[in-house]
Amino acid sequence: MVKKKAPTHSKSSVRFQATLETAGGRTILRLPKTASKKLPSRGQVAVSGTLDGHAFETVIEPDGEFGHWLNVDAKLQKAAGAGAGDKVSLDVQPVEEWPEPSVPKDLRQALSKAPKDVKDLWRTITPMARWEWVRWVNATRNPKTRQRRVDVSISKLDDGKRRPCCFNLASCTDPELSKSGKLAV
Repeated sequence: MVKKKAPTHSKSSVRFQATLETAGGRTILRLPKTASKKLPSRGQVAVSGTLDGHAFETVIEPDGEFGHWLNVDAKLQKAAGAGAGDKVSLDVQPVEEWPEPSVPKDLRQALSKAPKDVKDLWRTITPMARWEWVRWVNATRNPKTRQRRVDVSISKLDDGKRRPCCFNLASCTDPELSKSGKLAV
């Protein structure tokens, strides 16, 4: 979860209840299909909201089946006094301003060694585009594939590409929680 100041809301609130569950050693929440349908995209959606009245801001992930899921970190669970198996109430609003993604160490190191033009492009692309690069790099368990994706990211950015291509933005790309692009928990 990412904390941020005064987001710009783009749509009205989506309110629902859901049960927290454990997946891959984490606590997640699957959005009900009716809630997912109210979001502006089948892919990632930046949101601000509340979970049982406690504020958060994050990017909701796609589940690969035209729905969404949300990682609920320990801090938010503690604030809400909720954990796996508990039903919680959520109120989320899509936001236009995306929070910055957490750039994985290998990609961050490659970017720091990259030519100035690559660094400049990385700084000028939108946070949403940076999220897509991070998702694409993170979407594999295989270390060789991951290194190749880091290398290809730098190469494509060097060619002026602002986004990775050739991956389904609506698929679940978390390798710990997905199977064949679908949330597998």
